[in-house]
Amino acid sequence: MSQSHTATGIIDVTDKTFEHEVLARPGLVLVDFWAEWCPPCRMIAPVLDVIARERTDSLTICKLNHDENLGTVRDYQIMSLPTLLLFRDGELVRTMIGAQSKTKLLAAIDAAAGS
Repeated sequence: MSQSHTATGIIDVTDKTFEHEVLARPGLVLVDFWAEWCPPCRMIAPVLDVIARERTDSLTICKLNHDENLGTVRDYQIMSLPTLLLFRDGELVRTMIGAQSKTKLLAAIDAAAGS
């Protein structure tokens, strides 16, 4: 099954690839639930691109289009966009709702990595 990567290495995931790309992946995985019509989603995208480039050795970032993947949206009860879910070794360890600053995102990632 092919996966789609952005220029920064962010992986586009779907309902069909979520388990393989997120839950089965070792280490830290940050999933960005977004939509085309969501202005805060567009605001956070460049921040995620920078973090993806800076943390290629310790973090995988995935994007999941909310409107096209309603199964995963339902499974994780995503009610607001953007929602960021942070997984460690397939287990959900943190949920962040709304656009986050780079500092706040890195603090959450570092806290999850250390615990």
